[in-house]
Amino acid sequence: MKRPLPERYLTPVDLADLLGVPVETVYQWRRKDTGPRGFRVGRHLRFDPEDVRVWVVSLMNKEAA
Repeated sequence: MKRPLPERYLTPVDLADLLGVPVETVYQWRRKDTGPRGFRVGRHLRFDPEDVRVWVVSLMNKEAA
């Protein structure tokens, strides 16, 4: 990733904006268990920026293989 990740936890909207995908795609990844690891704070979904980075790197490694 070229731009630095924020230091705060990401919302689904933040993640969608960061990756340039629709918000519904983020929720589909969650339902299919294919996206970055997320967690709930009450009823709010959040993503740790480091988990997102690790997930993106894993995708890049799959592409390179």
